[in-house]
Amino acid sequence: MPEQRRRRFSMVLIATVLGVAATSALGTWQLNRAAQKLALEAALESREARPELPGTELANTAAAALPQHFRRTRLRGQWMAANTVYLDNRQMNDKPGFFVVTPLKLSGSDQAVAVQRGWVARNFVDRSALPAVVTPAGEVEITGLIAPPPSRLFEFAGAAPGPIRQNLDLVAYATEVGTPLKPMSILQSDSPEAKSAEAKPTATKPAADGLLRQWPRPALGIQKHYGYAFQWFALSALMVGLFVWFQLIRPRLRAASFNDTPNHD
Repeated sequence: MPEQRRRRFSMVLIATVLGVAATSALGTWQLNRAAQKLALEAALESREARPELPGTELANTAAAALPQHFRRTRLRGQWMAANTVYLDNRQMNDKPGFFVVTPLKLSGSDQAVAVQRGWVARNFVDRSALPAVVTPAGEVEITGLIAPPPSRLFEFAGAAPGPIRQNLDLVAYATEVGTPLKPMSILQSDSPEAKSAEAKPTATKPAADGLLRQWPRPALGIQKHYGYAFQWFALSALMVGLFVWFQLIRPRLRAASFNDTPNHD
């Protein structure tokens, strides 16, 4: 029996050590992911604080566009209003509606860039109705943040193209527009004039063109990694605690209880 108990003890010890090592490694990995995303968040804030990037320096490839993401820029051009699309099921301030995207033909260039102009509520009675959005004619100047293309949502295969759609593929969109598009989008910000006006836009009051631009910061999920790390480390602690209780403390308590039992022979 002592030999069997020693063998069982050794097996449980090895399993516990392996389990603690694995869960501790996973917890450490989650902490490292959180640290990486904190560094990314700091980098994004640093980019946003840098001087505006001229429109002539916008990248022409997806790889070159990555370090430009979330830099501020100021662009001049003409809206290609006929190619405006309304991305459905997009939220701003927890309300569903459309993200309005219009290509801006850049002045002095044969290229355009897709501008996420803002959010507008949709008509839930007539779901095919397009909201009223003011699109100025002639040359305009806009400011905004360089960003990745609009995020993709789930959609069924074979979704019909049209002004109202679920997602926007820039390559296909460029063919549709008939003008090369930069491999990025622009999150348009309100003009300084709108911000300083008495009737400035708020979270519930749109700008003069009918659009809200309360763009949320990128969701990096840092707190999620801390939560996962806590769970893995808690599991490590639980395994250690169970091993100590069932393999060390409880056998000793049972042995002490047995030795203290009176002999009634």
